[in-house]
Amino acid sequence: MTASVTADTLIHAGKLFDGTGTSLRNNVTIVIEGNKIAEVKDGYAKAGNDDEVIDLKNSTVLPGLMDMHVHLSSQSGPGAYLERYTKNEADYALTAANYAKKTVHAGFTTVRNLGDIYNETVALRKAIDKGLLEGPRIYTAAKSIATTGGHADPSNGMARVIRPDTGPASGVVNGTAEAREAVRQRYQDGADVIKITATGGVLSVAKSGQNPQFMDDELQAIVETANDYDMTVAVHAHGKEGMKRAIKAGVTSIEHGTYMDEEAMDLMKQNNTYYVPTIMAGKFVAEKAKIDGYFPELVRPKAKEIGPLIQDTFKKAHNAGVNIAFGTDSGVSAHGDNAQEFGFMVEAGMSEADALLSATKHAAAMLKIDDQLGSVESGKLADIIAVNGNPIEDISVMESVTFVMKDGKVMKQK
Repeated sequence: MTASVTADTLIHAGKLFDGTGTSLRNNVTIVIEGNKIAEVKDGYAKAGNDDEVIDLKNSTVLPGLMDMHVHLSSQSGPGAYLERYTKNEADYALTAANYAKKTVHAGFTTVRNLGDIYNETVALRKAIDKGLLEGPRIYTAAKSIATTGGHADPSNGMARVIRPDTGPASGVVNGTAEAREAVRQRYQDGADVIKITATGGVLSVAKSGQNPQFMDDELQAIVETANDYDMTVAVHAHGKEGMKRAIKAGVTSIEHGTYMDEEAMDLMKQNNTYYVPTIMAGKFVAEKAKIDGYFPELVRPKAKEIGPLIQDTFKKAHNAGVNIAFGTDSGVSAHGDNAQEFGFMVEAGMSEADALLSATKHAAAMLKIDDQLGSVESGKLADIIAVNGNPIEDISVMESVTFVMKDGKVMKQK
């Protein structure tokens, strides 16, 4: 006979993928006290008189998912390039609140937001943390850091008569002093992580999608300063040279990594650098580039060329043993569709279990929060989701999350 336990909430899980390994456990009770997991035990424990039981005996239960590359305050479309002229700070903040709710209801209880217009996700993070809004736990980079004319320079594409002055405060740097100042400005603004654009990009109104856009000393200054503030550094990179410079400087992660070669992969393994692939963003832009008027004509050829390559790069990096953390670049593709990335990862040769670990255990390790999140274990925060079916056999079930608990609170239950 199973002994009674005293707890706030008991989850009876038919199957559990706990994020510590690749197998499932059957018939498990997760004991939750407040916002933390107190115990994970075999069998269905009997509840005390005051305890709540959540019956997920017909479901597979997992840790809350983590997407390491989102842009909550925007979503691409034919009119998106005009929004910076028509939207104010409040518009972006309210848009971000809407997409944050969609994201957490899709099972993603933690995200890394890599680039704002007005630092709006700093305010969003605070509102969510206070319980004013539904959304994931946000680690935000606030405004990305670029060089003049670089991928994240907000003045790109503007006529000189309306082009704003840019500098470290707006995330545009030239030289080591400005690079350090920009990191410190992000810290003052309330950012949690640093995002830089080490090469050209696909969707920016600029000619090159590949060229390196920081010098070695600038990259070193950014990483050293970020380290002083205990901030990780995420690096947008498509081209090889800019990628290699960033890896050698000691950054935390490479995003997209389209033209990554064997040398870059070896450097990543030597430096324990993570790769965040964003396969679905590549597929999305390649498909939309076929539509007249969806992207500006300067962007369209870059989307056609770069987009289709990312999945193959992911396959090579995975086979080479590069550390991989889950990321979608949602905001390019639609928010709430994040779990489609799992299917593309499995299609490219990653096992279903390893794909799930990339969005749980490995993402938490990359963010240096694996003592709090990334697995269903005693002492961890109670971020827990559930799906119908077995994701180890059919990864597509991750696209239909039926239960979401974040920080011990139920946010979705079907």
